[in-house]
Amino acid sequence: MNEPPEAVTEPAADEREQATTIRVFLALAPPDDAKDELARALRPAYEAYPRLRWNRIEDWHITLAFLGELPVTTVPLLVPPLAELSARRRPLRLALHGGGHFDERVLWSGIEGDLDGLHQLATDVRAVVRACGVPFPERPLRPHLTLARSRRGDHSAAVEIAAGLAAFSGREWEAERLHLVGSNIGRGPGPIHYRDVEAWSFGHGA
Repeated sequence: MNEPPEAVTEPAADEREQATTIRVFLALAPPDDAKDELARALRPAYEAYPRLRWNRIEDWHITLAFLGELPVTTVPLLVPPLAELSARRRPLRLALHGGGHFDERVLWSGIEGDLDGLHQLATDVRAVVRACGVPFPERPLRPHLTLARSRRGDHSAAVEIAAGLAAFSGREWEAERLHLVGSNIGRGPGPIHYRDVEAWSFGHGA
């Protein structure tokens, strides 16, 4: 499932120099207008539940494969085969739809559209990673976009907001790029910082 991106801060220079590993995942990202549409639907919840750990809208993503902590020297091995895979794939038609929660703590929006294509892309992406000799946690794909996490002891908010999102149906959009995303999770008490390590446009293949 998606990791929770929050406020972005740049890591210090000495942190960048000392880091020998990077926490990474492969994902799709909705376009800005689709995210804005959902953000408008969430506006009452933002005001009613300010203590939720809300994800930054610009960091919303749909995780295809969570690779975890990798040596920084491993990441370049993934670039050529993932670029080749992306060039062979057509963009996917998707939409944000409804809402739900995991364990009454993690609030998410659902995904609809070309779900068969989404699952096949995730399968192919994971096969490429395995072919590069990179081990990673094998988690079933549950297509969703993480919106927020409840703080400890406050589980009602995610359940109530999810119920309010049940009727939400966003416009259809094309996922046009595959993103290799890195984060600084586990590197100190500060906010989580997400950034694209690489991103590849889909081509016009089958």
